[in-house]
Amino acid sequence: MDKPELSEPTPEIIQLIRNAVGQNFDEQLKFLSDLVGIPSLRFEEAPAQDFVAEALNKRGYEVDDWQIKIEELEPLSGFGEIHGDFSRARSVVGTHRPKTAHGRSLILQGHLDVVPTGPLEMWTHPPFKPVIEGDWMYGRGAGDMKAGTVAGLYALDAIKNAGFEPAARLHFQSVIEEESTGLGALSTLQRGYRADLALIPEPSGHAIYRAQVGVLWFRVSVQGKPVHVASANQGSNAIRAAYNIIQALENLEENWNTIATTDPVYSNVKHPLNFNVGKIGGGDWASSVPAWCNIDCRIGILPSQNLNRAKEAIKSCIAAASRDHPFLSNNPPTVIWNGFQAEGYVLGEEGNPAVATMNKSHATVFGSKSEVPELKTTALTDTRFYGLYYDIPGFCYGPLAQNIHGFDERVSIESFRKTTEVFALFIAEWCGLNSLPKTSEFNDTI
Repeated sequence: MDKPELSEPTPEIIQLIRNAVGQNFDEQLKFLSDLVGIPSLRFEEAPAQDFVAEALNKRGYEVDDWQIKIEELEPLSGFGEIHGDFSRARSVVGTHRPKTAHGRSLILQGHLDVVPTGPLEMWTHPPFKPVIEGDWMYGRGAGDMKAGTVAGLYALDAIKNAGFEPAARLHFQSVIEEESTGLGALSTLQRGYRADLALIPEPSGHAIYRAQVGVLWFRVSVQGKPVHVASANQGSNAIRAAYNIIQALENLEENWNTIATTDPVYSNVKHPLNFNVGKIGGGDWASSVPAWCNIDCRIGILPSQNLNRAKEAIKSCIAAASRDHPFLSNNPPTVIWNGFQAEGYVLGEEGNPAVATMNKSHATVFGSKSEVPELKTTALTDTRFYGLYYDIPGFCYGPLAQNIHGFDERVSIESFRKTTEVFALFIAEWCGLNSLPKTSEFNDTI
């Protein structure tokens, strides 16, 4: 008779699970291709969520698929303003509840929203028609981060197909808005989902993201005085004035990076805080001095920086840049906080048991002497919600991807396979295993 509980997978079980990953990998690769082929740009994620929900239902998970209500999230820490039609926004969670619970619970969370493609003619292949060339799958979202999400799903399949189930509650979460506000992740926490750990399979290149910067999004609205271009010196060009604001914010960026050289976490990371003008628009007519200009900006902040004080520093910087301007001195720009209003996050506790478990699983797949690098990323992930506001430790680990947010985004197929193995072994050890009766419907081939 099979043992009902296995606190630690044996070498034989580890091999069974790894074999199960390989046996189902062709199907897994097709699943990823199909998911990447569904455009899931901001406010257009519903078809991709339908695809994931169907996959979870097919596998027999307890599926919770709900519309996100912005008014329920507004009072919560980490909330960021939404500017756009959020009425169709949904979160999808598939929950596994073991027949016998004795392990540690887990949130396995991936986002399926993707960033805009930019000019299509600058892609080698259409961004939503995935192409495989050698070891790479190309497509928007292939790396960031649909591959990691699919690796998690098929890691669970491998455990089942090997004849086992996780011996703890596990929530497989498909969220949106990670690229803009993080409200998809926040909605799952508002809904009440909790666990002993949150694992987010961002494309880390098989490293652990243990620390991340905070991020602020904001729009600066600059006014001008419109006149006919023949009398341009009698007006005030809002677009040119916006460049003065940009230069001042670039100086603020450099000042903050100087401070970062003595930061307890980021002192050994070169230029960790990046300022970016991601979008600019202004003016109405080539022969009229522009009366308006909007610049949409992003800037990083250190985990040690206070969010509100950072926002005040940005406003003071813009105000100072306006004081010596003949028009802006009496018509100061407006700052609108939109999107990310996010603090940085650091996973504490050296020797964290989850990190140790990930190291062990990684070493099994990559070789006994392989140790997982631990990186301090200059980007932002959803782990902050779990660690900062709900006392759930979290970190990222995922496959190798290139050109994320750029043209010809791609993910390594071999890395995708190995990530699936690592996740399956990590889940097996972190959650523990229960053997499934060979006649169980739960153990039927998926």
